[in-house]
Amino acid sequence: MSATSAALSYIPGQRWISDAEIDLGLGTVLQNDRRSITLLFPSKGETRVYSTSTAPLTRVIFSEGDTLTHQDGWTLKVEDSKEVDGLLVYLGETEEGDFVEMPETQLDPKIRFQGPRERLLTGQIDRNNEYTLRALSRQAQTRLAADPLKGLRGPRVGLVPHQLYIAHEVGKRLAPRVLLADEVGLGKTIEAGMILHQQLITGRAQRALILVPASLCHQWLVELLRRFGLPVTLLNQEGFAANEEAFSQSQLVLASLDLLVEDDAAFTQALEENWDLLIVDEAHHLGWSPTQASPEYLRIQQLAERIPGLLLLTATPEQSGESGFFAQLQLLDPARYPSLEAFQQEEEGYRSCAQAIARLENREPLDAEERQALQERLNKDSLALLELLENPEISEDQEQTARQQLIDQLLDRYGTGRVLFRNRRASIPGFPERHLHTPGLDCPAEYLDLLESYSQPHRQMMLGALLETPWPFVTLYPERLYTLGAQEAGRWWEFDPRVDWLIDKLEDLADEKVLLICAHAETALELSEGLRQRAGILAAVFHEDMDLFDRDRAAAWFAEEEEGAPLLICSEIGSEGRNFQFAHHLVLFDLPRHPDLLEQRIGRLDRIGQTHSLELYAPYLEATPQADWLAFCDQGLDQFSAPRPVGASIFTDFKEDLLGLLEGQVAADELLPRIQEARTAAEIELEAGRHRLLELASHRPEVSQELVTELEAADEDKQLREFLEMALDVYRIRNEDLDADTWFLKPGKESDTAIFNDVHFDMEEGNSATFSRDKAMARDDLHFLTWEHPLTRNSLEAATSTVKGNTCVALLKNPALPAGTLLVEIFFCLDLADQQNPLATRYLPPQSLRLLLDGEGNNLAPKVGFKGLSKQLVKMKKGLARDVIKLRQEQLRGLLDRSEDLAAAELPSMIEKGQELMRAQLDPEITRLQALAEANPAVRNEEIESLQKLRDNLDQLLSQASLKMDAVRVVIAAGKEEH
Repeated sequence: MSATSAALSYIPGQRWISDAEIDLGLGTVLQNDRRSITLLFPSKGETRVYSTSTAPLTRVIFSEGDTLTHQDGWTLKVEDSKEVDGLLVYLGETEEGDFVEMPETQLDPKIRFQGPRERLLTGQIDRNNEYTLRALSRQAQTRLAADPLKGLRGPRVGLVPHQLYIAHEVGKRLAPRVLLADEVGLGKTIEAGMILHQQLITGRAQRALILVPASLCHQWLVELLRRFGLPVTLLNQEGFAANEEAFSQSQLVLASLDLLVEDDAAFTQALEENWDLLIVDEAHHLGWSPTQASPEYLRIQQLAERIPGLLLLTATPEQSGESGFFAQLQLLDPARYPSLEAFQQEEEGYRSCAQAIARLENREPLDAEERQALQERLNKDSLALLELLENPEISEDQEQTARQQLIDQLLDRYGTGRVLFRNRRASIPGFPERHLHTPGLDCPAEYLDLLESYSQPHRQMMLGALLETPWPFVTLYPERLYTLGAQEAGRWWEFDPRVDWLIDKLEDLADEKVLLICAHAETALELSEGLRQRAGILAAVFHEDMDLFDRDRAAAWFAEEEEGAPLLICSEIGSEGRNFQFAHHLVLFDLPRHPDLLEQRIGRLDRIGQTHSLELYAPYLEATPQADWLAFCDQGLDQFSAPRPVGASIFTDFKEDLLGLLEGQVAADELLPRIQEARTAAEIELEAGRHRLLELASHRPEVSQELVTELEAADEDKQLREFLEMALDVYRIRNEDLDADTWFLKPGKESDTAIFNDVHFDMEEGNSATFSRDKAMARDDLHFLTWEHPLTRNSLEAATSTVKGNTCVALLKNPALPAGTLLVEIFFCLDLADQQNPLATRYLPPQSLRLLLDGEGNNLAPKVGFKGLSKQLVKMKKGLARDVIKLRQEQLRGLLDRSEDLAAAELPSMIEKGQELMRAQLDPEITRLQALAEANPAVRNEEIESLQKLRDNLDQLLSQASLKMDAVRVVIAAGKEEH
């Protein structure tokens, strides 16, 4: 297709377009005389009259190979054309193969010019920065598609080696099915989020169902949104009742397991949906025995049978015993784990393998029994390494290399390491010490009288119902009793000695940041008001009734070093999912009623990367249930010195005694020694059940260190900043530098806000964003800008999915070139038949071809780079640009034809390169899994077959690929400037 106005010969019936009003579409000349031309634009039903001397019109002429649409809807592929009485007649074949003629008067007036060739030759010129953004986006997409760490760069998480190792190892699999069993505090939720993020970013998964205990729904919601930018749909009983299509309408659904157990309709709908990944937290609560399975287990079993990917999370896989541990593995792969008896026999073999690895690590010789056990399992390659180690003439370097290779092979090929990952706090550095301070305070008479007044069981039941806390746990929160029953509701802070103690402590700590957590949002709000009125202390407040923006503001105010709040008061659930490790003083204004909640509180500060010892303060009222409960948590569970994985099971086993303790019916000095003894025994049993082989396979430091090093370098990615600066300019988003790493972004009325889809962003006030991982970790209110941030992904998509930016005319300021020198820059893209297949873009990175033709058709691209040329270009006014196109039309047509010939010659090598790139990723993994499958039945045949099928499909897809012109820039040299 081409366009011209050189002859300025207007004949009724000819088709022209208006350069000034492109949206009018194809116009038809109605009449003309020496002074004016009248055009009808049928698609808009409008008429325009133009002066013959200044008409901004371009004649539309289609060329061989173009596809035309007739006004009746059928299409024609142009093979030739002729002129009859000044009107064009196109000749060619229809889709049915009939050879017909189509006069230009019968062209569909709604024809849109989408391709760069058509748009350029009809004078549809885009801005130079739009063209540049398109080109940068294509280059970035090519680079990112082949990134081996794709999916790991975007999450707002610390670069914790064991977490990165697990996420990298599991996230790159097709339909992963694993049990994440790291000890408490090691970040299983983060690992699951990283795996989910990686699966979504790489296209391995599209939809996920996340099932967690009801008490953890909010924590998961915040973690997924804040850390991973994943907007999930939180679905509860009320939400499902209001919208029974909720499961089918959401890409990512987060719900409590109780919903699916208690509501058959909800479970049925969830079961019928096509999910790619199922995530289940607290999997040890899925009860199973050889004779009976719990309703929760049966529901998950049905879902797991239909959903390809499955992540089970538990900090205590051994807590439910060996049978429960087996049941979790059977959910992952019932064919691999058909019976408990076979599993128990296999475990014995793993232990002997683990003992051999331990000896190898300690450079100790294997005894005869261990050597025999290995010989029965090892293949030829591994046996050769074993023999080499026993050769007395081996050098030290050879021994070290052989020893490590043998250990690696044993870890890779044996045990449950493919399906189960477990790291221990003892082997992970970076956790702080904990120091407990327990100031005992006299209980005020107001509280003592209240506690005495609730001696009758019926009043206790009523109170528990009103406060949604069962008796006697409600006695741990006397301020709630007072607020409910006293005349001056909410003013308990006037006499509560904990408030006096807190005011004094805040004065002692001066400029230190203090985090305070209490059980209820009402307590947090009232305490904040009391501190303001009594001592003029302004505290940030953070609770579950606040929306996410308000929580962000509160957390950001607390995080500010200079002008920030010294104290942040959190409710129980309001503290979940947040990282406050820049503080190291934690006030437990009360104690929660479950050991897991207490560990969750301490876990807000007791995190990997905490640089100070933790100072824990637990003020309590003496001679009240608070004193007894503190004794249980401290002396009984010893929970303040370190996490206690057995705490939940001890709580369950002694629940009746603990209720008696709070009600004064069981003596602490009689109960606590029994609890201590039970805890010690449970921890000894837990330690004895350690799976050494599993722990070794759960983290490979040499692999994780490479991941950390590469991800650390991302903070200095100049290409990302260059791209985003250009994108913000094109989409007219205000961008202000706050410091070297931080921007303030604010859309205006003229902004293209579509790039903020799925971005948690304040469109009216604006938001700040940073390239620094450390700043993003410290401040939840800052967006963490990476190539995987939704804003970046949306900008890449917007720059390449529309016609904007696919044409440009620019002026070249280079005195070495004569004025009027013509260059044409053309980008081609490898076009796949199934371009929307996400796995195709993962393993077939979108390749692009750049040509730079001079006026003679010579390709200068190898000598003149894109960035180097772009730096010398300045914009050209649209009117002048259109004149250039009209004057050089025939030459441009020839050069564009020439570019397509050159591109066609490059196609075979690009297809070959695509096959090499694809096979370089898939073939080694297929070969590795085939070797593993011979020794380790944990490798599923389905996984190997899926990869082989994927490789074959991608080969076929590539063989059908073609090259499509994506963008054209015409460059005119300005010549030497006169001074």
